[in-house]
Amino acid sequence: MLIESRPAIDPEIAALVTAQQRELREADGGLDGQVFVPHDDVRYLAVVVNGRAVACGGLQSIDAATGEIKRMYVRPAYRGRGVARQLLAALEELAFRQGHSMVCLETGTYLPAAIGLYTSCGYDRIPVYGEYVDNPYSVCFAKRLPVAA
Repeated sequence: MLIESRPAIDPEIAALVTAQQRELREADGGLDGQVFVPHDDVRYLAVVVNGRAVACGGLQSIDAATGEIKRMYVRPAYRGRGVARQLLAALEELAFRQGHSMVCLETGTYLPAAIGLYTSCGYDRIPVYGEYVDNPYSVCFAKRLPVAA
């Protein structure tokens, strides 16, 4: 397994995010009407197995101190193998290298596996923020990153 940086316009990233959005619409009963629009300011990481991207996640800077983890997704066939946990750690490392002292994220109340992952990795629930404030299905989390010695 390899974790590598990919541009937002990478075809495999686009395919993974499209699959993520489709799954979200199915999981929330069609309530999530979001459409993926690539942002140049999101840095994506892809998990590659046997030459194929099987998972992705992005990091977007909110401000100098805070990065937001976006679009975490693991193809169903690769779930339960620790892929998401390793990807999350790599995104946290990327945020740290970019100078962030905090990372935050949003997920849906209808995604208990995601909530379990984030809480088991040290994320604390925070009030919903930004574009998620009006979404009754949003739940947000944050984690303070270690300080460089």
